[in-house]
Amino acid sequence: MGDYSTETIGHIDRAFIRDLLRKGERLDGRANGEYREISIEANVVPAKAEGSALVRLGDTSVVAGVKVLVGEPYADSPNKGVMMVTAEMSPIASPLFELGPPKEPAIELARVVDRGVRESGTVDVEALCIEEGKKVFMVFADVYPMEYDGNLIDASSIAVNAALMTTKYSEMKMEDGKAVATGKMLKLPIKNIAIEHTVSKIGENLIIDANLREEFVQDCRLTMAVDQNENFTALQKGGGSGPMSLDLVDQAMGMALDSSKTIKAAIDEAVKGVE
Repeated sequence: MGDYSTETIGHIDRAFIRDLLRKGERLDGRANGEYREISIEANVVPAKAEGSALVRLGDTSVVAGVKVLVGEPYADSPNKGVMMVTAEMSPIASPLFELGPPKEPAIELARVVDRGVRESGTVDVEALCIEEGKKVFMVFADVYPMEYDGNLIDASSIAVNAALMTTKYSEMKMEDGKAVATGKMLKLPIKNIAIEHTVSKIGENLIIDANLREEFVQDCRLTMAVDQNENFTALQKGGGSGPMSLDLVDQAMGMALDSSKTIKAAIDEAVKGVE
């Protein structure tokens, strides 16, 4: 057989996948609005994190761990704690990832998942204040992809939310200007759970939860955070510069809503038995 460049293989895949979608089919036999099989395990690293979760979405898997630290509030929000999502992509997950400082894909993953958490008001940051202007709790949710076969955003969003829901940390009080543990354990003040759903546009077709081969040929994607009341709290377009009409955006939002209750129920079931 002759040698084929990555670009040539991409063109072959693009034509093949688009042709399948025109016939109403996908590579793995799923419907366009169907997620791969989802598995969620909560509290997977109790010795290293205050909350954690492992999510498998088909052959994509992600671990999220939550650390709660004491620090100083930002000057413009003296009565609010800090909530932040970070991501680290290691070659252990895919040969596409490189060692070293965070690259653009890791920065984008963290930014998109972080936006879903922040814009949804998932954590009541005012309840994280220990003493206004002095000390607050700082919550860091770290995302670690373990296997990459597409759609890291949704897998990471599910993992982060499940980890936040299981997080417990020591209550603190101020004594002589220092934060001192009281001996009581607290749960994170969760206000609003919102899960992100990513719909990819390939040609004139929309699919949810693209696998890696589908991701490679997508024109663009739309990630939508849907909260427990079925409100859209954040939208983010990415994954390519292709246009998406208002009609397709409307269709994508419908696909996200159709999946939101099922995934939220899977998270609730996974965290139910965690003490």
